[in-house]
Amino acid sequence: MSSVATLPNSPALPPPVRWTCDQFHAACDSGVFEGQNVILVDGEILEMPPPNPPHNSGVELVSAALRAAFGPGHWVRSQMALDLALDTDPVPDVAVIVGSPRTVKDQPTTALLVVEVSDSTFATDAGPKSHLYAEGGIQDYWVLDLNGDRLLVHRDPVADTTAPRRHRYRSIQSLDAKGTVAPLARPTASIAVADLLP
Repeated sequence: MSSVATLPNSPALPPPVRWTCDQFHAACDSGVFEGQNVILVDGEILEMPPPNPPHNSGVELVSAALRAAFGPGHWVRSQMALDLALDTDPVPDVAVIVGSPRTVKDQPTTALLVVEVSDSTFATDAGPKSHLYAEGGIQDYWVLDLNGDRLLVHRDPVADTTAPRRHRYRSIQSLDAKGTVAPLARPTASIAVADLLP
């Protein structure tokens, strides 16, 4: 990212406007970002690449598998808000929360499981977003790597002053298409990685 030089004897540029989650959600609800795939991170609105057919298929396959694994009393939300902090809403591809569309009235502030489906966004999902979710206290974070035909399972978030955002996951397991995984919150529910891949 390039910076703007200040000319001699000219006033300094004002600081950028930072958005809160409430402002971001209100703008989204009013249609300001209609047709744009945006997220809020540290008060900045970032535009993400538009989802493509493999990504959309992956989101649907993950959602279907998690609905079967978690069952009633849980809401498997696709590409909806998750308010982790005052100025951050990463809008995860899939998040599982306790409750249902009828019982959950406010934006969720946590999730039992978060899954990002990655193709062109793998570097972000496996990097900065993993630290963001660790900071937000998400115990179970999965990255479905469509290009690598694998699932990265992130667990055990810990504080680490040397890590970005000062948090990271202590455990990261890579599972290929032959592997199986069970959500931490549903340890008896075995999910085949192949069932998640388009």
